[in-house]
Amino acid sequence: MRLIKSIMHKDPAARTVFEVLLYPGFWCMFFHRPCHWLYNARLFFLARLISQFSRFWTGIEIHPGAKVGKGVFIDHGMGVVIGETCIIGDDVLIYHGVTLGGTGNDKGPRHPIVGNNAIIGAGATILGRITIGEGAKIGAGSIVVGDVPAGATVVGEPARIVRTQQPVRRELEEMKELISELKKMVDG
Repeated sequence: MRLIKSIMHKDPAARTVFEVLLYPGFWCMFFHRPCHWLYNARLFFLARLISQFSRFWTGIEIHPGAKVGKGVFIDHGMGVVIGETCIIGDDVLIYHGVTLGGTGNDKGPRHPIVGNNAIIGAGATILGRITIGEGAKIGAGSIVVGDVPAGATVVGEPARIVRTQQPVRRELEEMKELISELKKMVDG
């Protein structure tokens, strides 16, 4: 199962599959899959009933409407809240106390979109319909209220970019050089 492999890969403390079966992060995903299916089938009460049982059992609250990708691991998990219109990509790592919350009372999309392979540190709060880019890292305790580019690391209240992924910088430099060369060719 992809989730078990993901947990074994991301958590150095996970020694055996049997140990992983004790993780609340495993069980919240186990329960969320049928909850999300029931929610999409418009069986809202049943979906909520199971999700509330899961919340009681794991300490992790994932709204049945949230779209959660494959291999998402919620490490330690207690106090994590994921809102209804949240979209989480594949292989995301989320630590305890994280809130992926909404802003406003609108019925439409109001929760974050988290790209593949992102890491969200303990106690981080991400609010509103913003995008956390692929491979981005959110520092522990950060409050994020604006988009985070792919590969960036953000920290603080409010969160600010402290690092970008090296390959992205290299590609930008290469593009600048190419543009310079093209301008020289055009100018004569």
